[in-house]
Amino acid sequence: MSVTLTLLYFASLRERAGVPSESLSTEAADLAGLYEEIQARHGIAWPREHLRVAVDGEFARWQEPLRAGSEVAFIPPVSGG
Repeated sequence: MSVTLTLLYFASLRERAGVPSESLSTEAADLAGLYEEIQARHGIAWPREHLRVAVDGEFARWQEPLRAGSEVAFIPPVSGG
């Protein structure tokens, strides 16, 4: 079953994707599968274990199933000082 989501990219992921957000229809079953699709689509090299993922403003687990209409954010590590 295909679901349509809004994806948000931050920091280096936004630079790599070339857009801050996009709408995407996917057949992925969970957030991990969605990220694999996005990695291939945009050539993102960040391993999933180094990122956080949020759904509709709440941090989520990679194994959570996708829900149509959700806003999914991929968040790379942030450094500062």
